[in-house]
Amino acid sequence: MARGRPKKNGSEKDKTSNANGGKSTSANLGYEARLWQMADALRNNMDAAEYKHIVLGLIFLKYISDAFEAKHAALEAERDQGADPEDPDEYRADTIFWVPPEARWPYLKGMAPQPTIGKLVDDAMEAIERDNPMLKGVLPKDYARPGLDKTRLGQIINLVSDIALGSEADRAKDTLGRVYEYFLARFASAEGKSGGQFYTPGHVVRVLVEMLAPYKGRVYDPCCGSGGMFVQSEAFIRAHANGNGNGGKARADISVWGQESNYTTWRLAKMNLAIRGIEAQIAHGDTFHNDRHPDLKADYVLANPPFNDSDWRGDLLKDDKRWAFGTPPAGNANFAWVQHFIHHLAPTGLAGFVLANGSMSSNQSGEGEIRKAIVEADLVDCMVALPGQLFYSTQIPVCLWFLARAKKNGRFRDRRGETLFIDARKLGTLVDRVHRELTAADVQKIAGTYHAWRGDKDAGVYEDVPGFCRAAKLDEIRKHGHVLTPGRYVGAAAAEEDDEPFAEKMARLAKTLREQQEETKFLDAAIAANLKELGYGG
Repeated sequence: MARGRPKKNGSEKDKTSNANGGKSTSANLGYEARLWQMADALRNNMDAAEYKHIVLGLIFLKYISDAFEAKHAALEAERDQGADPEDPDEYRADTIFWVPPEARWPYLKGMAPQPTIGKLVDDAMEAIERDNPMLKGVLPKDYARPGLDKTRLGQIINLVSDIALGSEADRAKDTLGRVYEYFLARFASAEGKSGGQFYTPGHVVRVLVEMLAPYKGRVYDPCCGSGGMFVQSEAFIRAHANGNGNGGKARADISVWGQESNYTTWRLAKMNLAIRGIEAQIAHGDTFHNDRHPDLKADYVLANPPFNDSDWRGDLLKDDKRWAFGTPPAGNANFAWVQHFIHHLAPTGLAGFVLANGSMSSNQSGEGEIRKAIVEADLVDCMVALPGQLFYSTQIPVCLWFLARAKKNGRFRDRRGETLFIDARKLGTLVDRVHRELTAADVQKIAGTYHAWRGDKDAGVYEDVPGFCRAAKLDEIRKHGHVLTPGRYVGAAAAEEDDEPFAEKMARLAKTLREQQEETKFLDAAIAANLKELGYGG
């Protein structure tokens, strides 16, 4: 679910999952893609950033109304047993939002052709916030503004009406989640760099989540974007808990904590989590200058911070207690984020986060000394180099850091003095000319390697693979000047054996060359003839 954020200097940060659940790439999505095409056709000249809130707000409203109507019908059937379909507490008991009459979808759909539809939608949003305090200040309420074509608004309402979202079966299939996340991804792509401020491709999020495996405890993201780290964590629990896909009990064992500085993105996060019934403590504010969870010690930190951030006002925080490994430079927040994550880790906590590749080797402005101190404290558990072209809004290469507060804590094998390096730059599949995605197999290869190395139960036996992974001791990292680039450690991949005799290979290649030369002559002659017919030949 949610979030990558490149800053204006080209860095990268919402984190949300791929809408296909990891079974295929976005190149062959069906229902969600067709829905997007229809919705996008109604955008006309409206800016994507503006249109996003119109569409996502309506999808959210449709979802809670559908869920309400399904429960309402069930209560109607139980009237003779004392059930009251108009009692808000009947819905809240099942974690279903109470939807007042003026906000119910059938009413709004019926009024869609009216010129007053914008005000009616705004009134509906106000009414839902009034009766559901956890949504206070979250929903968009500017549908009545003069600049929004009310005819098109009515068309969008009719389009959204075709999505079945609220039945128990649809909720089980997470229809809304898939549509919502797919739309978030497409809006991020349409908006370019500004869109990337709140969207991290889902396949990148899945690598973090699958590697950390957050089954139980406090999950924290201090720059949470639209909440995708939390969505993927919840999806991981559903898929893996108790070995049978039933994550009901496990979800109760996870608590979610987050913060987001962008108010609009914070609202998206609140909606994104609310539609999945994920209860979370998501605060709005600047994490560095107004840490809203100052005393939190998290079991898992999952984050994709706005790396290479040059305007984080670090000069105002020179003596901050979080800088245990050195004062980060005011011109780059990378190691401010790293130290913030460490500061909020519980004694046995694990952190996984995305940063620009420069963080692994930079020595500018004291960054090398901070990295050295973190390495010497034996906090670096694993480093993963990712392939390029993964993000919508920047081509800057990124890596994954994994930190462990205590490498000997009884959960896994004793890994003190050792760090795993994984070079995954050759993984991934191009889904168009400029975007690459990690497949489910890629994610499992990376995560499985890490789990085997750290000694997870039933994860298999770890072995170094030249060109892909290698476990290195602290002394070796020292010899490399505390540089953490995996390519320095994993070596070169073994050359593939070629059992074709040299003479046969040369004959085959020469034959292919001759055939291609003949084809070239034929095409040249055909082009010349066509040009002559058009009067351009001699």
